[in-house]
Amino acid sequence: QVQLVESGGGLVQTGGSLRLSCAASGRTFSYFSNYALGWFRQAPGKEREFVAAISTNGGRTLYADSTKGRFTISRDNAKNTVHLQMNSLKPEDTAVYYCAGDYAYNPGVVLTAGSRYAYWGQGTQVTVSS
Repeated sequence: QVQLVESGGGLVQTGGSLRLSCAASGRTFSYFSNYALGWFRQAPGKEREFVAAISTNGGRTLYADSTKGRFTISRDNAKNTVHLQMNSLKPEDTAVYYCAGDYAYNPGVVLTAGSRYAYWGQGTQVTVSS
């Protein structure tokens, strides 16, 4: 059984910060360091969109233009976790945030397309009030 479980969402005022975490468990993720990871979000009435992604060893990261400079993705392979530090939050950041993972045959790969990920968490709600 493969599980990705997000936590850390909540309600925050404009300009505030939140740190999301995603913990991986299960037989598939016993080799967590071989998995590329990403964060996506989906606001009501909108399609899911890419937020940030990180390579297996954390050496490469990519961000959506809307989150670059405000969000930071990181991973702790020893603890099977990936984090998303979100600063200077705006009302338009309000969404359900999902973490995703997929096996990376190339250690340097960073996956930005949701269709490239096989495993998804259940999501955590982030609400930014104006």
